[in-house]
Amino acid sequence: MSLLFIIKEGFSGFRRSRLPAAITVTISFFALVLLGLFSTVSLSFFDLIQELRSRMEIEVFFSDTINDAETVRIVEEIKKIHGVKESVFVSKKEAAAIFAHDFGEDVEKILGSNPLPRSLKLKFYPEYACPDSLQRVVPKISKLDTGLDIRYNQTFLGQIEQNARIFTLLTGGLGILITIATLVLIGYTIRLAMYSHQEKIRTMRLVGATGWLIGAPYVIEGALQGIISGLLAAGAVYLVFEQLLLRYEPGVYQVLHPSATLIYPALLLLGLSLGVIGSMLSVSKYLRLVSKR
Repeated sequence: MSLLFIIKEGFSGFRRSRLPAAITVTISFFALVLLGLFSTVSLSFFDLIQELRSRMEIEVFFSDTINDAETVRIVEEIKKIHGVKESVFVSKKEAAAIFAHDFGEDVEKILGSNPLPRSLKLKFYPEYACPDSLQRVVPKISKLDTGLDIRYNQTFLGQIEQNARIFTLLTGGLGILITIATLVLIGYTIRLAMYSHQEKIRTMRLVGATGWLIGAPYVIEGALQGIISGLLAAGAVYLVFEQLLLRYEPGVYQVLHPSATLIYPALLLLGLSLGVIGSMLSVSKYLRLVSKR
């Protein structure tokens, strides 16, 4: 009986407070749409960062003073370093062929010999292709032999990490602000509903109703507001990506679409969560105030 009463009261309260609920749903809808769009762009941006990291290479050049047996030993030791995803050894002959392909000249005919060194190209897993990790890897390789020359685009990698940090701070800060604003708005609406029924709440307290029985209908009301906002926001984001972008900006659509498919259910769950959390906080605060009177 109590559960049926709570559910019935939750839906009844939502119907009774149509205007405040409509305003809350509308504003929450726009907030969730913004969160959905920013989240989609953020996920796509971090996918791009991971892709750039996975393409990052370290080249290890071998001095001619290192013999073939030592070269094989060093290559095997380097492959064992934690985080190495892929390694490609380039012999002197292969280096000359690459030079001829890139510049259209035979280096041996020009210089009479092949001065190009042997090298090992290394690729790392994305989580290891960052400045801190590579700064630990380079000394490990250097210790294997003094005749090794290690090179990688440290400036480019640093720029990637700096841009990732800035983007994370901006999008994370904005997301937190929007989330807090939505929680406050839902909580404020629920508090208004409780103040409008304070006589009824007082009567329920006098007859021994628990705080859970009093507050649960308002939590359901907040959850309904969140679900409706989330559904509408998911629909709006779907229209933006699946209709507008697909039709007018297919290139952008291809980049953002994999992340967008994760956002649709996430918006519904986020709307529900914000509705429940916001209303629970508001109910808890109101009941504490009432109990002090």
